Amino acid sequence: MPAPTHSGLLGSAVALAERYDVALLDLDGVVYVGQAAVKGAPAALAEVRQRGMRLAFVTNNAARPPAVVAAHLTELGIPAVAAEVTTSAQAAAHYLAERLSPGARVLVVGTVGLTEALAERGLVPVERDDETVAAVVQGFSPDLDWGQLAQGSLAINRGVPWVATNVDPTVPSPLGRLPGNGSLVAALRHATGVEPVVTGKPDPTMHQESVERSRATSPIVVGDRLDTDIEGANAVGCASLLVFSGVTTVPDLLAAPPQLRPDYLAADVGGLLTPHPAVERVADQVSCGRWTVRAAQGGGCVLTTAEGGQSLPTPAAGDAAGGESVAWADDDLDAARALCVASWAGLGGGAAGCGSRGVAAERVLARFGLA
Repeated sequence: MPAPTHSGLLGSAVALAERYDVALLDLDGVVYVGQAAVKGAPAALAEVRQRGMRLAFVTNNAARPPAVVAAHLTELGIPAVAAEVTTSAQAAAHYLAERLSPGARVLVVGTVGLTEALAERGLVPVERDDETVAAVVQGFSPDLDWGQLAQGSLAINRGVPWVATNVDPTVPSPLGRLPGNGSLVAALRHATGVEPVVTGKPDPTMHQESVERSRATSPIVVGDRLDTDIEGANAVGCASLLVFSGVTTVPDLLAAPPQLRPDYLAADVGGLLTPHPAVERVADQVSCGRWTVRAAQGGGCVLTTAEGGQSLPTPAAGDAAGGESVAWADDDLDAARALCVASWAGLGGGAAGCGSRGVAAERVLARFGLA
């Protein structure tokens, strides 16, 4: 029988909290959704700390200063201090401070998170454009209005540098996905025809700064977005854990190109507290736990179980909105792992068109939106 080959997902015989020294945690969709903690996150992160792993909070949201973010986390039952928080506003201010003279005036298209970050770097935040403005910086603000966009457009059209803290198209909320900074950046891009420099995730600047601040030697990035958290982790050479408590779905993951593929999968941050099973590919089949994805004759592939299709109890899918974590069973995650590796390997033409054999497999594919 051929030897197993590297699957594209990693296994770990010990909990990730014991393998890595610092968790670089995204916030929106990982630790909280809206104003509420993801269900189980405070208790899980408390146990993570008890096991000796340190936490660093890394957010593309530039609206709030680190001290405010830390205070919010503490209110949610996740004790934190400002030094543990890195925001995309800090990364943008760092980038500008390295390129502008001390005291340079920077037009802010955003809110207090940016103004404080600029001041900390010796730059002067301003609200209106004039000939003394040396750069424009834009970050997410729920209160952004046409007037701020107009001032930014005037400065950008004069040719000054334009830095965006991130281009996330959406932010999670209890109501569902809402426009993120990328959607607001798109307005200025459309108005000016100019592309901004982006300093937030997936640019390595964010995670590099977090690694330096936390003095991590073996960090792992924990995120819910493929195009920011996971791509950023891969860009800086960090291990990564994708959690399903935010915006990414299984179909998203199956279609992910190599730069967007994580090392581990979990329902939520509790995945830091558990071992992770190995996923093995042997010839034309991929296995994880009791699940196997096999190439089918004539093309395509089939998901089957070791029990011949008998179903284990599986919780109904929950809704991450309002701080509720999706109710995943470990068994579901094993199926997702096998499907991902099969799809990434192009088995049977890709697992996105995978068929099922047995009640359990039918139920899992339906739950994942693949039926």
